Amino acid sequence: MAEEMREHLTRQILPFWKGLKDEENGGFYGYVGPDLAVDDRAVKGCILNSRILWFFSNACMTLRDPSLLEYARHAYRFLKERCLDGEYGGVYWSVAYDGCPQDTTKHIYNQAFAVYALSSYYDASKDAEALETAMDIFRVIEEKGFDQGGYREALDRSFAPADNDKLSENGVMADRTMNTLLHVFEAYTELYRVSGERRVGEKLAWILDTFRDKIYNPAKHRQEVFFDNDMNSLIDLHSYGHDIETCWLLDRGLNVLGDGERSAAFAPVIADLVAEVYRTAYYNHSLSNECERGKTDRKRVWWVQAEAVVGFFNQYQKEPSHTEYLEAAQNVWGFIKAHIIDPKSGEWFKHVDDEGRPEEGNPIVEPWKCPYHNGRMCMELIRRTEDGQ
Repeated sequence: MAEEMREHLTRQILPFWKGLKDEENGGFYGYVGPDLAVDDRAVKGCILNSRILWFFSNACMTLRDPSLLEYARHAYRFLKERCLDGEYGGVYWSVAYDGCPQDTTKHIYNQAFAVYALSSYYDASKDAEALETAMDIFRVIEEKGFDQGGYREALDRSFAPADNDKLSENGVMADRTMNTLLHVFEAYTELYRVSGERRVGEKLAWILDTFRDKIYNPAKHRQEVFFDNDMNSLIDLHSYGHDIETCWLLDRGLNVLGDGERSAAFAPVIADLVAEVYRTAYYNHSLSNECERGKTDRKRVWWVQAEAVVGFFNQYQKEPSHTEYLEAAQNVWGFIKAHIIDPKSGEWFKHVDDEGRPEEGNPIVEPWKCPYHNGRMCMELIRRTEDGQ
């Protein structure tokens, strides 16, 4: 798998995203339609730009290809010059094609991805300014986005509360979400890895305890997804992709934190989540999307398949006797090759049905569609085999 993914990364994913570099207005083009036509006047999501910055930074390090650093540097300049709010701090939700502010919402999810990207870029470039900026946004998150109940989410430009429509789905309006907390944790893991800042490590530990005590539902062997302000679950929903992604990201954070006691406490939690996803969602060599109120959505979403490969492989590495997880990772990768990768562009379709037929009309690139999940899957398998993990 690792060698096939190296080939896919270098010959398909990387060339596609290199081709979206906007030399005139900075950053990367924000929309490519189903016909592969680039809209050079489309809005540029700041999450998309952060994920592209993360992608090229990590590709540079994983493939040991210094030429990729220039693409990361291009994304970094755009984030620094166009996505950061010089007046109120933090990162906008989106900017126009020319970099002018478009949606000035300050969502904590968005701030987290900027921290994630800047931390990786610092690791690749050793540019101290990037790490300083990551720490600045960390402080913004903690000072403006944290209260006694946890992390707030949707805030306006000046950090006053706003409706959380951007991270709410399935007919509910959530005050807090598992998804945002997960990606704050992911971002802080990377920031702590490169900085060693004590305060960041303390927040990692706090988030871990919150996952165990308030997000994880041991009776249902899953995480809850959407919450009110007091962390009461709002809907009967099992998000398979988020659960399998959470498993390996928790392991990564625990490893970076170096807390043996917490690692031991989380081992059965993570094993339970993986086993339930395997039992209920793994079907036809791929992963269903979610189950809402007992009804399973069998749509095969691109990012869910990528996280399934890493999540199942991660658990197999921890428990080699569970060869079913290795087989699942291999089979999902086979499904991706056969049905998810667009043969025309080399990028991935947004989603297909459970038989692998793509839905017509979906763009290849939009503010949420990026090289983060599929690129990361490739790099995780390459790193894990090279490191002998």
